[in-house]
Amino acid sequence: MPDFEIFKGNTQKLLKNFRHDNIILVYFILLAIVMGIVLASSIMFYINQQSSEVIQSGVFIKGINVSGLTKQEAVELVTNEITSQMHDHIELTYKNYNFYVEIEQIGAKFDIESSVDYAYNLAKTGNFFSDLKQYISILMTNIDIEPILVYNDEALTSYLEIIESNLPDQLQQYGYYIDEDDLIITSGVNGAGIEIDELKPMILDAIQDISYSRSYIQIPTYVKYPDPINVDAIHEDIYREVKNAYFTTEPYAVFADVVGVDFDVDGVKKFIEENPDVEEYKINLDYTRPEITVNDLGKEAFPDLLASYSTKYATSNVDRTTNLKLAASKIDGTVVMPGEIFSYNKVVGKRTIAAGYKEAAIYQDGGVTNGLGGGICQISTTLYNAVIAANMEIETRRNHMFVPSYSDPGKDATVVWGSTDFKFKNRRDYPIKIEASVNGGVAKISVYGLLTDNEYDISIDTKTIKSTDKTLVVESYRSYRRNGEIVKRDKLYTDTYKKH
Repeated sequence: MPDFEIFKGNTQKLLKNFRHDNIILVYFILLAIVMGIVLASSIMFYINQQSSEVIQSGVFIKGINVSGLTKQEAVELVTNEITSQMHDHIELTYKNYNFYVEIEQIGAKFDIESSVDYAYNLAKTGNFFSDLKQYISILMTNIDIEPILVYNDEALTSYLEIIESNLPDQLQQYGYYIDEDDLIITSGVNGAGIEIDELKPMILDAIQDISYSRSYIQIPTYVKYPDPINVDAIHEDIYREVKNAYFTTEPYAVFADVVGVDFDVDGVKKFIEENPDVEEYKINLDYTRPEITVNDLGKEAFPDLLASYSTKYATSNVDRTTNLKLAASKIDGTVVMPGEIFSYNKVVGKRTIAAGYKEAAIYQDGGVTNGLGGGICQISTTLYNAVIAANMEIETRRNHMFVPSYSDPGKDATVVWGSTDFKFKNRRDYPIKIEASVNGGVAKISVYGLLTDNEYDISIDTKTIKSTDKTLVVESYRSYRRNGEIVKRDKLYTDTYKKH
């Protein structure tokens, strides 16, 4: 009986072990089947994902859902959405003045195609496990791609420099000019400079945020100090040895007279050191006059009219007319030799009461007000158009903040003593002579010299790039014509004006 019980117990134990082993075997078989299904599904996903022509689910570009779209559909959708949301300018403020940075002018735009390419290639790297992991992660948490903002850094820098030159408390460097027989040296004045490297990222961040939560950007500034007066440099610039004028006909050449000019350098340095707070220093110059001047040579020395340009003014404004005549008289008769640079501010000099200038309307501090010497920008504008037509090379020129009444946009040239000059270089092989007159409501500049065989009819042509309720953007070109047909064009400037 005990042997039977032992046998029975062993038998039950064997059956129990058999059932347990079978359950484990079934478990492993089922697990293998599930894993096979998962693996097969994963492989199918991988194959489908790699060959898919659309962007996977859960992908956004700048908050715009591009899931399930082809690359072309995504580019069109994102482009349209961003275009509809973006403003066309960024507004900068300084004290009570506003300035505008035109998005188009600085070439700012989002690289949407690269963003779409990146979105399209998500979970398509070619690595099975990493693609699967990335696909699931995006599906669960989504991804928002920020497109890269591209822009023209040179254009942005240039425009911020123009804004800096129009700040109400702008820097004035020391300057000098000759008034009759005296050298006048003016001290510089501290001014506001724009922290351009700080402002640029602020502008770009505002553009990047197309909702423009910051509608105004305060311009960060710092104090700019003028350069110390360099007496040696002034002396080197104005010192001349006396020379008589003459010309030859074969070959044609004009040699201008030179008035001998000198002053006591050490004496002037000492005078400035002993009087550091003086705004204006008046220095006696030593002159040696030539026996023969260019004016003595007559018309034969400048036989041909190269170009002429006129602008109109209101004769009823007596004070402004006085300013125009004073500025024109300073320029009239000026001879510019080949390679020589003409500076408007140096030739015309500082606009002062002592020089005879009157109060008249000027553009200042972002608006129109009365200022000493108001109106003389009409003479610089007239001169600009005349020397363009005479094929001179423009060295320095800036447009007004507003379009002046006497000029079309893109054809003006503003001047401000101590900060903004108009300069051009005589790039002809022969000297030129400038004649300027203001009479009967017409300001006229004529340029005389020698015509050559390879001459063109030259003028400034302009094209409006953009016009909004606040700004006007204009491109200007120097157009060369023969027989009325344009044979070539040179880009001059892109100018931005505020609207009143």
